Amino acid sequence: MMFRHARREELELNLTPLIDVVFLLLIFFMVSTTFNKESEITIELPEAAGKPLKTEEFVLEIEIDNQGRFYVNQQRVKDSKVLTLKRAIRHMQGNRKNPQLIISSDRNTPYQYVVTAMDAARQLGMVNLTFATKQRKE
Repeated sequence: MMFRHARREELELNLTPLIDVVFLLLIFFMVSTTFNKESEITIELPEAAGKPLKTEEFVLEIEIDNQGRFYVNQQRVKDSKVLTLKRAIRHMQGNRKNPQLIISSDRNTPYQYVVTAMDAARQLGMVNLTFATKQRKE
């Protein structure tokens, strides 16, 4: 009796379905990813090691202490609401167009109060913002 040897077929890995699945996953993640919107507030940060920035003749300064109290040109604002801060800024600004605005805050001030000051300035159309900093002693 003669037995035939069974021929072994070569194993082959078909990559076409795998490539299709990877491509579909790529499309899914590209479509479902949310992109960060750029901030509407442009900020000119002062350099700590450079020369002091030139200031204009009229400067509005918003100071924020570590309790979250606002001061506009050394006058305390009644509360920490955006509407009240906008009124105080508008009152100090008078009829001057786009004055330089300096935001000074205590090192321990919660970030929310700084953002509130920036938001009030943006709502009033002020784009010339500067943050006051101290130079480090070496």
